[in-house]
Amino acid sequence: MLFREATGPYARDPHSVAGMTDTSSHADHDDDQSEILDLDAEVLAEHIASITSWLPVRTDPRHIVDLGCGTGAGTLALLQRFPNAHVTAVDSSTSHLHRLRHKAGAAGLADRVRTVQADLDGAWPELGTPELVWASASMHHMADPDRTLRQVHETLAPGGLFAVVELAGFPRFLPEDAPADRPGLEERCHAAVDRHHAEHLPHRGADWGAKLAAAGFTVEGERTVTVNLGPPHTEAVGRYAVSTLTRLRGGVAKELAAEDLTALDRLIDTDGPHSIVRRDDLTVRTERSVWAARRI
Repeated sequence: MLFREATGPYARDPHSVAGMTDTSSHADHDDDQSEILDLDAEVLAEHIASITSWLPVRTDPRHIVDLGCGTGAGTLALLQRFPNAHVTAVDSSTSHLHRLRHKAGAAGLADRVRTVQADLDGAWPELGTPELVWASASMHHMADPDRTLRQVHETLAPGGLFAVVELAGFPRFLPEDAPADRPGLEERCHAAVDRHHAEHLPHRGADWGAKLAAAGFTVEGERTVTVNLGPPHTEAVGRYAVSTLTRLRGGVAKELAAEDLTALDRLIDTDGPHSIVRRDDLTVRTERSVWAARRI
């Protein structure tokens, strides 16, 4: 794994295609999200650990809040990084929180986790006075992220740290000239998703450093992590690629030419000879940006 880092002043579904499909039930949607969130945590565990290790905490926090915790990738990484801390994990999905509690119990960490079901665009839940707040791939989903930033500022203990992690978008898995019959397929899928994100997720790609400063924080660091895994790829990476491309297909099907859709279907058909899991050039490439901001 490669990390490119720049330093200086400055759950949810990690691969949301918001507004692009509404054909599945809420339960099916949560199940799909849980699968991809768990795979994301497994495949990118090293990168998550690198971010938690980088956080410029002054003293190890005893109380941490994970906003938009999903199925618990950040929660569990933070518990491992700070062995004396307790985490309050907040998400709007009861099924995600149930999955998080199961994972925490399996890891022997259940007594260090409290879950809170809440819509952070609504009434703010009682979260105590944490020394660290973590928000990974959740801030751009907020209807009014500036309000959320101000609320976090009020919630944090004086001197506390707020870590904002944001994604570059769907990870990429194929070379630019793949597949052979439809070269550039992945880029065309990403372009279609980006057009919809511009409409439905207007805060994606926001200047979070400026927003944090406007909310009263002092931004102490910024880090960009570049992930490049494989080849050869693990079995988990293969499942991650299939799950991600399947989710991508659900969002872009109406946007693609018939030939592109056929090629995409061949890639996600795990029983077929052209499946992405059979490719020896499968990689995971993505970027995530982190801002560390302090309440003075």
